[in-house]
Amino acid sequence: HSTPCSFTLELHNAEPTLPTLQVFPLLSQLGANGVLIEYEDMFPFKGELEILRSPYSRSPSQITEIPPGNPPENPPDGSSPQFILKHEKYQHLREVERFPNSFNPHIPDTLALLKSILSQVIEKHRRSTWIHIGADEVFHLGEGMDSKNWMSHNKGDVGTMFLKHIKEVLGFLTAQYWGLRVLMWDDMLRKISVGALRESGIAKHVSPVVWFYAADFEAEQIGKVTLPFLTKYVESGFEAVWFASAFKGTTGPAQAWTPLSYHLKNHLSWLKVMQAVPRLAPLRLQGIVLTGWQRYDHYSVLCELLPVSIPSLAICLQTLVNGETPGQAHPVLAPCVLGPHLPLPFPSEGRGAFPGVEIYHMVEQVNGHLKESILKTLEEESAIKGWFSPYHRKRQGLHPRPVLSRLHEDWESFVRDLRAQLERVYFPDTVEEWMEENINPYLDQLRDLVRDYRAIIRLNGRPKAA
Repeated sequence: HSTPCSFTLELHNAEPTLPTLQVFPLLSQLGANGVLIEYEDMFPFKGELEILRSPYSRSPSQITEIPPGNPPENPPDGSSPQFILKHEKYQHLREVERFPNSFNPHIPDTLALLKSILSQVIEKHRRSTWIHIGADEVFHLGEGMDSKNWMSHNKGDVGTMFLKHIKEVLGFLTAQYWGLRVLMWDDMLRKISVGALRESGIAKHVSPVVWFYAADFEAEQIGKVTLPFLTKYVESGFEAVWFASAFKGTTGPAQAWTPLSYHLKNHLSWLKVMQAVPRLAPLRLQGIVLTGWQRYDHYSVLCELLPVSIPSLAICLQTLVNGETPGQAHPVLAPCVLGPHLPLPFPSEGRGAFPGVEIYHMVEQVNGHLKESILKTLEEESAIKGWFSPYHRKRQGLHPRPVLSRLHEDWESFVRDLRAQLERVYFPDTVEEWMEENINPYLDQLRDLVRDYRAIIRLNGRPKAA
């Protein structure tokens, strides 16, 4: 397939360590020729912007170590403003005071800040010919007093106000960085009239990235969901568009295990849309971005870790490259790439060869067995129900039968190994967050029971207190 494929590497304060990026050559081999990096607070901002940096952000030299050419493009993504507007220093730039979701576009400091951020990021990506300015889901835009006053005095609406701000950002980029091509998410544009889009003139300087993440949408729905927007963009003067699918994320903010079939269906549906694009000439499809969410936004919990989703990314990439269902033979997904024991459709047994495969298999065990085995034991084990009920644990005066030692020891040993694997890939705060979200809610119940058991057993079956 001739359409360029890029994938997103969303860091969101949960960045894999540099050696983990050895996955880049694999993904280049599978068909990706670009990587869209969303840094947020993991970028090594300097000067007045240093406050935006996470304690685990990359050093300036590490940015240059991200391997060029595997894949060759590194277009940074303009990410959520939440990691900026959460700081007291920048709270005055919020559209609505209590929400850190959107910039107030009427304060001169807003554009000055964005120029500074863009300049620092672009400076570290001089080899890139693309920049993604984000601009999606601008919640609460138009609700601030400055915006209401602007719309009242200019007889405008939220759409024209949004376009005015985007035009200012694009004006800076085109003036300062000649030849740099710009992308932006399209959802805000969907609500704006063709007339307003044409009048703004932004079509000359930016390409919309049309995103849609549903598992599958039938031929009739494809027309209803995407083609009206594409026709609108043709009429608005845009010469090219990108599409955006998803290989992980989108299925739940706390999702730990990637539902591969869901994402495969999303890409098969996008293939149908891609086949319809020639009917929209002169509009061209420049490429497709396979998004991989790390969080739903800056404040949400982690969703699927990158090692867990590499098989999904591999299958989805190959679906777009070959235009066929990955259930059929894909030579590039041969054992030499993903491992001799990890052929499609990726059985749980055995070990593959891709970076992070140990985490892939261990998270599979957590997802499939940890919660189920612990809750089933606590709710159904007769030794617990008959000799170690909540009543026994509260009174501490009876003698329980031996319970849970093997189950507890097995899971504790497994979790130690899992933590060690995670610590090889992620910084301590990410490891702690993932363990708190996915392990401790269940294992802590077992730990509490074992703690109470050990305390009571030391009483040697003393008589129950009066």
